[in-house]
Amino acid sequence: MDNVGIVVDNLEETIDFFRELGLDLEGRTTIEGEWAGRVTGLAGQRVEIAMMRTPDGHSRLELSRFLTPPIVADHRNAPVNALGYLRVMFAVDDIDETLGRLCKRGAQLVGEVVRYQDSYRLCYIRGPEGLLIGLAQELN
Repeated sequence: MDNVGIVVDNLEETIDFFRELGLDLEGRTTIEGEWAGRVTGLAGQRVEIAMMRTPDGHSRLELSRFLTPPIVADHRNAPVNALGYLRVMFAVDDIDETLGRLCKRGAQLVGEVVRYQDSYRLCYIRGPEGLLIGLAQELN
């Protein structure tokens, strides 16, 4: 997999949040032109993009803020049993420490931190703009 795309309204806040989670800003640009519309099916699109890379260098998040055309739907606050893409899960070394840092940036715990057998501690949080994000700490 090359990347996961997430459409946001506040690109700066979202970049800062994912930096706090340990991702690095790989680059930013504006995507527009006839070729872009041919890929997405949105003629006349103009999109501000920020590419964030995970610390291990293997995965990326593409954060997009559409300047044109306007956003047509909003499913950020959908429950976990809604159809479509659910969430992005991140492996963390210390879930409690990570939660502490992210909550200072406005993240809210969805349920609670739970232990799955002797394998993981897991939780879901709502990040910037209500994005659903999972955190997983592997237990050794």
